[in-house]
Amino acid sequence: MKKENIAPFFALLHAANPAPETELEYTTPFELMAAVLLSAQATDVGVNKATRRLFPVANTPQAIVDLGEEGLAEYIKTIGLYKSKARHLVEASRLLLERHGGEVPNDRAALEALPGVGRKTANVVLNVAFGEPTIAVDTHIFRVGNRTGMAPGKTPLEVEKKLEKRVPPEYRLHAHHWLILHGRYVCVARTPKCWECAVAALCDYKPKTPAPKAKAKGR
Repeated sequence: MKKENIAPFFALLHAANPAPETELEYTTPFELMAAVLLSAQATDVGVNKATRRLFPVANTPQAIVDLGEEGLAEYIKTIGLYKSKARHLVEASRLLLERHGGEVPNDRAALEALPGVGRKTANVVLNVAFGEPTIAVDTHIFRVGNRTGMAPGKTPLEVEKKLEKRVPPEYRLHAHHWLILHGRYVCVARTPKCWECAVAALCDYKPKTPAPKAKAKGR
């Protein structure tokens, strides 16, 4: 993608959705961190169903530690990899209590030192909870970055670094939400919906996917 197309690309996404938000449900930085940790290889819809049961019972590090791995697993067993996620979340909660007074730190290194919290999770927490202009590269952003030509790369980190360089500063804060939502609903994996894409003219992807033909009505 040409450099001069990037600002118009985000301007169009901004016009369609001026204040994009995560689709994960949360009310505190800890709930957000927990939800993002649980969302690895799972859908936001599936995580929200589980946390609607979990958070009314345990939504603080102390409450998660008190619940324990087996107790936590009962609430999140509908999510993939729930046993390892329960273990990670309980241990992360214990370390938050020991190292940070039960508060989620606004610091990348401290976040990534927690079990189950990798770079993507840390980026989401820093961006959504603390307003940092980080870009969390998930499968959707990885696909959109490569397919559009905006930030081609072989690894999520490579795509992230290119996006950091190429996304104009005025769009950096919300960039990862716009790109995630665009990848989730328009620039989908198998057949991108180019016919309804607001930024198709600015994208390097070829050939554009034509609109599906309407099915003939039966007699």
